[in-house]
Amino acid sequence: MPVVPFETLPDVARVWVFGSDKPLSDEGAGVLLEGVDEHLEGWKAHGAPLTVAREWRDGRFLVVAVDQSTAGASGCSIDGLFRVLQQLERRVGANLVGGGRVFYRDNHGVVQCVSRAEIAGLARDGAITEDTVVFDTSLTDLGTWRTCFERPAKECWVKDLF
Repeated sequence: MPVVPFETLPDVARVWVFGSDKPLSDEGAGVLLEGVDEHLEGWKAHGAPLTVAREWRDGRFLVVAVDQSTAGASGCSIDGLFRVLQQLERRVGANLVGGGRVFYRDNHGVVQCVSRAEIAGLARDGAITEDTVVFDTSLTDLGTWRTCFERPAKECWVKDLF
């Protein structure tokens, strides 16, 4: 199956959201996306090609989606994607794989990345409020990603860190 346009995948498609700990330059994003696209073009699970798409958003977020109605990603195929991303991290000088990060829009609309441990202090200082837009990188289906990826902190798990 080919790599397809992101918007053509159904809401039930499985997604993985990878947030970069720092903004990537156009050159860095190009290197990342070229490597990801090369992997996705041949991505298979148990020998079956996957119908996949990816999107790059806000200079920070790589979203990879698989239409599981044709063939679903397996543990080994998902591990392969993570290995490719870990190799690309070294080339672009940013961390994409791993948790513990929270992404939000600052007062100027710029995406920021902080550790979970920093949220309480930022909230106490007023830099982040319940109305601050945060990004939910834990979403696992495309329909939810389309409607809930970017929303106020009070509407997702980040509120528990205040």
